[in-house]
Amino acid sequence: MDYELLTSVMRRAALDAGDAIMQVYAAADFDVRAKSDDSPVTAADLAADAVISAALRAAFPDVALVTEEQAASHMVQATAFFIVDPLDGTKEFVQRRGDFTVNIAYVVDGVPLRGIVYAPARDRLFYTDATGRSVEETAPFAKDAVGNLRAISVSEPDNAALMVVASKSHRDQATDDYIAKYQVRDMTSAGSSLKFCLVATGEADLYPRLGRTMEWDTAAGHAVLTGAGGLVVRFDDHQPLTYGKLGFDNPFFIAAAPGVVLESA
Repeated sequence: MDYELLTSVMRRAALDAGDAIMQVYAAADFDVRAKSDDSPVTAADLAADAVISAALRAAFPDVALVTEEQAASHMVQATAFFIVDPLDGTKEFVQRRGDFTVNIAYVVDGVPLRGIVYAPARDRLFYTDATGRSVEETAPFAKDAVGNLRAISVSEPDNAALMVVASKSHRDQATDDYIAKYQVRDMTSAGSSLKFCLVATGEADLYPRLGRTMEWDTAAGHAVLTGAGGLVVRFDDHQPLTYGKLGFDNPFFIAAAPGVVLESA
């Protein structure tokens, strides 16, 4: 893989997809329909998916592509593949809360090696560079020129005073019970894969997810967190979360800075 080219293509695709999403977001109204699993989908999801798919297929025609909005791709089995959620956090989008993202990742042998997370309504752009290190680019974002970059890194947490981030739309009692096992200084909530990015920048130390997710929800954020020195492990046994599973369903997981002493399930 040409990682310089990959970084450039993923960045441009994410920005173009963000433009397509924001055109719909700015409209006075838009249609929302339910998919077969009852999750919502909008014209923004589909427009962003078309933009990203075209860009990846043009640049890397021999790499398999898995994307949430193309059901046929959910049968793909490959050792190397792109995995895309063109609009992660559709509920946040529909409720105009802003915490939605464009997620693109490149997975090899079960590991998300590269990823990009773009939150167009928040003007935040996180991605792995060609070396695999994670950066945040500062807005405004030019399509053909990279702006100011800063390397991001996980916190050195104080286990007696942890900062925890949890889901806005999927918080439940089981999550609260697990968080209660830790000594928590403060908590924040965020939608979509932004939660991974808050751990990656050191704005949070710990993100537990006790709920259903799919690989396209997590791969890009996972890559960004890994590139910032963080980890993502299964909730049950604290082994690394892997990708390319049949059906692309995830188990429960924990994302954290390595200094966090993880509690058992």
